[in-house]
Amino acid sequence: MNKYSNPRLTENAQSLRRNMTKEEKHLWYDCLKNLPITVKRQKVFGKYIADFYIPKAKIVIELDGSQHYSQEGEKADAARDDYFVKNGFIVLRDTNLQIQQEFKNVCEDIWYHIDPFIDNEM
Repeated sequence: MNKYSNPRLTENAQSLRRNMTKEEKHLWYDCLKNLPITVKRQKVFGKYIADFYIPKAKIVIELDGSQHYSQEGEKADAARDDYFVKNGFIVLRDTNLQIQQEFKNVCEDIWYHIDPFIDNEM
């Protein structure tokens, strides 16, 4: 068992994988799934579940829907980002609106961050 695992969240993560949002499906099927580097969906880390995780680059990708724009949501996201950064992860946070309207830019940003790790994976 790794230091980030949390068996209580495993079932929830599996449910989230089966019931991805429209934006998560778009990012997964039209960008992440075909990258030349491993990407995991709904990965448990302590008390958090990351939307997507790229282990080789230690990148967490979070997609934010409307619930993230409240004061409570922003505070929770800040704590979550702090947890990931303190544990050596890079956090890429995009909104659902960015997925809908700026999809190419979102994908290019991900490529930018994984590019240094691609040669080592192949």
